[in-house]
Amino acid sequence: MKIQELVARLNAASYAYYQEDREIMSDLEYDKLYDELVQLEKTTGIVLAGSPTRKVGYEVVSGLNKVAHDFPMLSLDKTKDPEALASFLGKEVGLLSWKLDGLAIALKYENGELQQAITRGNGTIGEDVTHNAKVFANIPLTVPFKEKFIVRGEAVIPFAEFEIINENEEVKYKNPRNLCSGTVRQLDSKVVATRRVLFYALQLLGGNFSLKSEQLAWIADLGFDVAHFEKVTADTVIHVIDKFKNKILTEPIASDGLVLTYDDIAYSESLGATSKFPRDSLAFKWQDELVETTLLNIEWNTSRTGLINPVAVFEPVEIEGSVVGRASLHNVSILRALELSVGDRITVYKANMIIPQVAENLTRKQKDVLIPTNCPVCNGKSEVIGDPETLYCTNSSCPSQKIQSLSHFVSRDGMNIAGLSEQTLEKFSEAGFIADYIDLFAISKYKDEIIEMEGFGQKSYDKLIVAIEASKDIALPNFIHALGIKHVGLANAKLLCAYFGHDPIKITEACTSESYLEDILEIKGFGEAISHSLHEYFSNESNIELFQRSLGLLRLKTPTPSDLATLSGLTFVITGDVNQFPNRKALQEFIENRGGRVSASVSAKTSYLINNDATSTSGKNKKATQLDVPILTEDDFVKGFGGD
Repeated sequence: MKIQELVARLNAASYAYYQEDREIMSDLEYDKLYDELVQLEKTTGIVLAGSPTRKVGYEVVSGLNKVAHDFPMLSLDKTKDPEALASFLGKEVGLLSWKLDGLAIALKYENGELQQAITRGNGTIGEDVTHNAKVFANIPLTVPFKEKFIVRGEAVIPFAEFEIINENEEVKYKNPRNLCSGTVRQLDSKVVATRRVLFYALQLLGGNFSLKSEQLAWIADLGFDVAHFEKVTADTVIHVIDKFKNKILTEPIASDGLVLTYDDIAYSESLGATSKFPRDSLAFKWQDELVETTLLNIEWNTSRTGLINPVAVFEPVEIEGSVVGRASLHNVSILRALELSVGDRITVYKANMIIPQVAENLTRKQKDVLIPTNCPVCNGKSEVIGDPETLYCTNSSCPSQKIQSLSHFVSRDGMNIAGLSEQTLEKFSEAGFIADYIDLFAISKYKDEIIEMEGFGQKSYDKLIVAIEASKDIALPNFIHALGIKHVGLANAKLLCAYFGHDPIKITEACTSESYLEDILEIKGFGEAISHSLHEYFSNESNIELFQRSLGLLRLKTPTPSDLATLSGLTFVITGDVNQFPNRKALQEFIENRGGRVSASVSAKTSYLINNDATSTSGKNKKATQLDVPILTEDDFVKGFGGD
């Protein structure tokens, strides 16, 4: 029966996403099948017990403690028709806000303290993630209000953080939502502490208010970041939808639509709810612009970790105002599900109006998808492993891995050697000038050959030699980051070096000792994955030999006592222009190098707000004043914390 088939497919997709943090079908396909099921249930009158149209969220089967919600945490009915929102409002005033693409969470406060954080789960039973919520970047642990209340909202990971984390992960996350779901539901909060998870408040349960807008203003005063919203009426809602749509490309956080709710609390409560949806709110999902095109090729790109990623190359088409001709397929599992082969007619769209995706294969000419048995770069053996299935190059000497590792080594946050693009590194490698990163420091012996190379000359060569020599004056965390150790980005490298007093010998000894796991786990924010990765890297004879040879060539910058822990335990927010530092990023690095943290928003956990316009009436200044967070000018900061 078709209904049984749809229920089985949709439930399998929900289980994969919610329980295993992976996707076996796109949001677009899920919505299409869900709508088909809804229509069949209406037509036939048949609703199966396990139907996703009657379930909220997901059944909780993880190792986290199970907790019953004080009030059901329902999902929202949805529409893609802007006119439906105007009709929904009628004569009422509504609040329109982002539908954030993360993990729904309820925070329970009592006696002025965070007591519990619970995921939505199935709407009745959720998972206790209090241990993880306490290390989110912006959740107030204490508030100046003693009565019991609950704040509901969304845990999210910004695009910038997602890209940084994905760069250091062996198996790439498909989107920030998957990464956030997997992060927040970790058993070990040390993993969460290394990732910048944010919480945006959407709803308050408790307090004596007549309007939801008043509720949101009140919780903002308590130090919560509140998702941006605007008041709307039936006459203005479509115009405001367009305003949100125009902002989506510049938003730092993923959203998959908007949420409309009535502002009047008494009116909302009078409407009640169905078994699945509250009647006072409605989700608006972006109408994906589907464009049909022809698949020209499937490219396979080998990364520096050996992961071979499939990419769909199709006849270029215009979607949402820009021309696209490529879309990542992410892994072998997705490729198999789409049954893609060259010449197929496909539909493509931009997920959340940003990321190109293949929606559907219209022709499916070839059921057996061809997976390369050899790496496209080195021709070494490739292997499909894991779930979801991913393709790897088994040759550790693969040129692509080597070139991309070298490119990472010379990058700005690494050795910062200007003039060494991937193309130049590839030329040097093919010519036999470099086999590993330490060869870059002896590149001058090939002076004559380099000067004669196409695109080079005496001036280019001289600039390169100067850049290589200058790179030897480097801080240890940047050098550690440059090595490309799995899970060890610049932030983790700074934590590692600070813990061991910026002593490379102590670091290598700790990473290779029998007690390495417990030693490294002592570092705040470090989990087993990072510990194992460091141990594996420094236990490799070739790696340690190169590392030790490098120490004889580099001029490691000697950290001052203030570099080690002056700002440990302090959290800063930086806003406005800076004068004494080159830019705000330089000031951020100064703080992080001394053990401090930099957050994007002011909360009860903020130690200081740095703003040269201390009397400004900006939102951050207002929130800092409300929370008694000291506001420092740059001069104040330099005098107080030794910046120069």
